[in-house]
Amino acid sequence: MRILRVLIVGFLMILATSSASAGTAIGIGNFDWRPVMDAIMHVESKGNAKAVNGPHAGILQISKGIVTECNSILKSKGSKKRYTLADRFSPNKSREMFVLFQSRYNVGNNIERAIRMWHGGINFSNSKTQQYYNKVKKFLRI
Repeated sequence: MRILRVLIVGFLMILATSSASAGTAIGIGNFDWRPVMDAIMHVESKGNAKAVNGPHAGILQISKGIVTECNSILKSKGSKKRYTLADRFSPNKSREMFVLFQSRYNVGNNIERAIRMWHGGINFSNSKTQQYYNKVKKFLRI
């Protein structure tokens, strides 16, 4: 009887995990941006945390404007946390900023929108971001 209970509990745990993963894949609950960030990172810097290209820096090539916007989002949420320009060189903080930016401007967790917006800004143009979108999509593992 004990073995049966252990098997049932194990099955329920596996079922709960796969349900959570399915929900994450379509944007319900906590969305997992890692595959998108990894693809963008490959295109932007090939994973080089010290990469600099003009005003953009780090693995995700974050600009001063993104840092400023993330700090504005944090302030509006009542958080005391703030990012600095140096934080762009931290892979973890860069990823945090990406997710924070998406939480404000991509509440539907739309992957295509995330990619295009990262390259073309909040009011991106599909035609001007198409080449970038195609590049990132080649590396997207979902």
